[in-house]
Amino acid sequence: MGDTLGEAVKAKTTIYQNARPKLFGLAYRLLGSRMDAEDVVQDAWFKWSEADADDIRDPEAWLVTVVTRLGIDRLRQLQARREDYFGPWLPEPLVGGQGRSAEQLSELASDLSMAFLLALERLGAEERAAFLLREVFDYSYAELGEVLDKGEAACRQMITRARARIREDRPRFQVSGEEHRQVVQRFVDALMREDSEAFVNLLAEEVSWVSDGGGKAVAATRVVRGIRAASRLAMGLARRWRGQWQATGETVNGQPGIMLQVGGRLQSVMMLETDGRRVLRIYSVVNPDKLPLDHDTAHRA
Repeated sequence: MGDTLGEAVKAKTTIYQNARPKLFGLAYRLLGSRMDAEDVVQDAWFKWSEADADDIRDPEAWLVTVVTRLGIDRLRQLQARREDYFGPWLPEPLVGGQGRSAEQLSELASDLSMAFLLALERLGAEERAAFLLREVFDYSYAELGEVLDKGEAACRQMITRARARIREDRPRFQVSGEEHRQVVQRFVDALMREDSEAFVNLLAEEVSWVSDGGGKAVAATRVVRGIRAASRLAMGLARRWRGQWQATGETVNGQPGIMLQVGGRLQSVMMLETDGRRVLRIYSVVNPDKLPLDHDTAHRA
């Protein structure tokens, strides 16, 4: 009896572990928070460990349904809190690319980018879940209906509305990883040299800079817009940290990003949206609660 029970537990654990990367990827894209995504995935494990596996025809579909429904409830809570967030809000960055090939990271980049995650913020919780399952995880409308407990027609209407709402905010340019890396390197070089001319020449006319300090770190409380304002901010930071800071390249949300350390401590994680030549948007996460303590989370997405 004991051996049989042990084998059953082992089998359930294997099923969960195999599904876990997909579950975390869904939860993170849904919530924009590493910690909340981990909590939802962990809650799904508790439900799975207590469920009767013999009654579940498709374990992965069951787990996806549980994560989606738990995630919708958690997102509604988070969206209410974000209305009172101090200054601009950005998703928590996923730093690192361990365990993934360059091809896999390229495939992930478009649906893990800050631009894409911020576009999703325009959607309600259920609408966002539906959009992700359909557009990112390629669920059919029939499968979507089973997860959300809705008819196919209702799901089609939801996806149509979601596409219309975020169309303008989705990333506009498809840029190769090498082009992106080159722009990031030029950005870092201009900062390190305090070369305002090179920095200005790298920026698009309509550039914007979003900084998330959450009231816990010094950061612009509004979006900085335009070349002149962005350049002043960058050169001011460079002068302030002169001789104390180091900028290194790192994979952030599947794309080339920047880790800024001041005095040996992580100060900011930065991501750039680019058309391959110019920087269109700068995203800077400086809220210490969102900065990674380690780099082992990216492979889970």
